[in-house]
Amino acid sequence: MKTIDELLAQGVSGKRVFVRADLNVPLDGTTIIDDGRIRAVVPTVKALAEAGARVVVASHLGRPKGAPDPAFSLAPAAERLGELLGADVAFATDTVGDSAKATVAALADGQVAVVENLRFNAGETSKDDAERGAFADQLAGLADVYVGDGFGAVHRKHASVFDLPARLPHFAGYLIATEVGVLKKLTEDVRRPYVVALGGSKVSDKIGVIDNLLDKADRILIGGGMLFTFLAAKGHEVGTSLLQEDQKEKCLEYLAEAERRGVEFVLPLDVLVSAEFPDLKAKAATHPETVAADAMPAGKLGLDIGPKTRELYAAKLADAGTVFWNGPMGVFEHPDYAEGTRALAQALLDAPGFTVVGGGDSAAAVRTLGFDENAFGHISTGGGASLEYLEGKTLPGLAALED
Repeated sequence: MKTIDELLAQGVSGKRVFVRADLNVPLDGTTIIDDGRIRAVVPTVKALAEAGARVVVASHLGRPKGAPDPAFSLAPAAERLGELLGADVAFATDTVGDSAKATVAALADGQVAVVENLRFNAGETSKDDAERGAFADQLAGLADVYVGDGFGAVHRKHASVFDLPARLPHFAGYLIATEVGVLKKLTEDVRRPYVVALGGSKVSDKIGVIDNLLDKADRILIGGGMLFTFLAAKGHEVGTSLLQEDQKEKCLEYLAEAERRGVEFVLPLDVLVSAEFPDLKAKAATHPETVAADAMPAGKLGLDIGPKTRELYAAKLADAGTVFWNGPMGVFEHPDYAEGTRALAQALLDAPGFTVVGGGDSAAAVRTLGFDENAFGHISTGGGASLEYLEGKTLPGLAALED
């Protein structure tokens, strides 16, 4: 795929450049909780603006139902982008309507505008090719050139990701180029031992990536809510913990296949349990109990990996040549259940090899827990996209950028 550097070499002064970004940030009302995805697109937007382009930034946010919804407005993200750029950013109150057309037409060379949430238009996510294509035609009318830089959306066959690049000269932005380079290191140029740490809530969310990584990884460490389905599959009590009954057989298959291939498939030794799920806003103390992973009380809820497991996982990462981590080890948003995720993040920092933090929740945990993002090899902006790439799937948004 052609990169933004090739576009800049051709010259962009006076051209309208459509940047498909990923500004899908978590909000508390209109307050941005984590601006990591906005900061990730700044290098691309800044380089284009400084070269004299008229930059039109577009993104989705949340899951509106194909119509305007104030709760999912991109206005806070546009304001934050302006702060990070140190320049005024115009905001269109629609995506392809009168406001968008007027806002883009008013741009001078080097100026930036953000148009409203792409998913306020049903054509963005439509499964009907014609409807999606019609919306892409409208978007194409706003620009002369397309730059794809929303890595968190490249696994979606959406109008702005898949159809629009076919209608304009297209290039990959700095973020996508970096993300693809990192993922190739995880699939084609792996330094060993290769250790994968998987957390998050559901085994079903990770089936494809486990299937593919059993052929590549040397060790797989399991945490988060998904660990309880593995424990239940082995016949252990998991109390009231998150459990996917329909995935227990699959868990046993993974354990057997890992043993056959000589892959270490490591489950926790102990877990933190409580009588109920904690209040994540009040963050009041809950006094968790540490129990052996194979001896959980029937009435308790597992919420984090325990201290022995933290030590075990740190030891399994101590000599790692490559690490991929996706999914928190526990309910890191509450201080009583953040230590498992904190210990894993620290173990990545201490590991001698190339470390990749993949996924929105993992990236948010790193920032929430106060770690220096630059200390990790790479923090991905796309959890689903990263996982699907590692599963070996073709990602529509990347395929659309190829010539």
